[in-house]
Amino acid sequence: MTNEYLNQPIDPTSAERLAHDGLRFSLIDETDVAVFTEWSQSVARGFHGPRDTPEQIAQRVQYFGERRASGVYDDSAADAASPVATVDSWVADLTVPGRRSLPAWAISAVTVAPTHRRRGIASAMLEAELRTAAALDIPVAMLTVSESTIYGRWGFGVAALARDLTIESQRITFTGPAPEGRVQFLTREQAQVDGYELVKRVRLETAGEMEYGGVLWDRQLGFRVGDESAKSLRFIRFDSPDGSPDGFAIFKIKENDADFTKNTVEVLYLVSATDAAYEALWRFLLSIDLTTTVTAQLRPLDEPLRWMVSDFRGIKTSDTDHLWIRILDVKRTLEARTYAAPARVVIGITDPLGFAEGSWAVDVGPEGVATVTSATEPVDVTVTVNDLASIYLGAVSASTLAKTGRLTGDPAKLDGLFATTTQPSLSIWF
Repeated sequence: MTNEYLNQPIDPTSAERLAHDGLRFSLIDETDVAVFTEWSQSVARGFHGPRDTPEQIAQRVQYFGERRASGVYDDSAADAASPVATVDSWVADLTVPGRRSLPAWAISAVTVAPTHRRRGIASAMLEAELRTAAALDIPVAMLTVSESTIYGRWGFGVAALARDLTIESQRITFTGPAPEGRVQFLTREQAQVDGYELVKRVRLETAGEMEYGGVLWDRQLGFRVGDESAKSLRFIRFDSPDGSPDGFAIFKIKENDADFTKNTVEVLYLVSATDAAYEALWRFLLSIDLTTTVTAQLRPLDEPLRWMVSDFRGIKTSDTDHLWIRILDVKRTLEARTYAAPARVVIGITDPLGFAEGSWAVDVGPEGVATVTSATEPVDVTVTVNDLASIYLGAVSASTLAKTGRLTGDPAKLDGLFATTTQPSLSIWF
């Protein structure tokens, strides 16, 4: 898709709703530095961050050429130039099962000032985002969330969980032989190119991953102006014996002021194209001198590391929801992925906002490819649009949801259809 979404007008339904409450809903022109500055400062305020410097604003103006930003203004406020609510969005490919992807409406920077809560502003903005995506024929919306109790009301469901690891590295012994190959350090500039090439190479291997570059990748590497943590980042790459760069990781060392021999390795990012690269990177990170603990963020739930070492209990885990998606176009979304086995299932979907409401026949052929049509026959199972989002990438089975009373009918029909061999995962925030 081209960047036509940047020119999509503000949603008139939400604009009218907010206007009745004395509020103005407007698109942000990032080339108007004064307007963009106030919008950016409001985003920082919403996430309890410090005010941006002029240098940071200038860099953000460059980055935001691919994003559609909006703000809600209260022209009666003392600081009328600062929006009381913000959101931005863009189109990015989302990986789905079967090494496929579909365009998704990525939503970020959602804030509402504490002075304007409980006035329906978030609802107006989120519904506007969904209607805008639907008008552009984008089949699904997605976001990562700071609060997990908010987005279900607009039809989003948890689509991929994330796992944080805390590892007592001195307890860890690998059970197999060390893989052949070489781990070496990279400069940040080398990592910007070499690491990203690997990210693009493996993206389709994991459902839930998204297409990203630009500001999101540069943020991982510490290229943002004023990022103090960038000084501590280290970058490594694993090369296979044939010289192929098959693994990449970013980490830093957190010092223990009480005992310099007991520092912590913080693994911020790790991607691998082969099993050998995966193991070699972890072996390196778990054997760094003067460290006793390794932590890692946003790891997949089916991380194999625990099964590669002798002491299972040396690795502690903590899981949380991470990627949420919202299905807008049922036919395109369900036809985008592949399925476990041939089948015919009629799914009833409830959707208070109406985008996905209806009964849908899913016919899967021998190759795992589905044809989806509107159906009038009795449904086999009924789900909410939220729960279908959670089932879609494989984050949870229909039978598990049935035990909570959240769907009716025969969940086994969906279990056989949506089964995946790996858990969905997303390696970044956006």
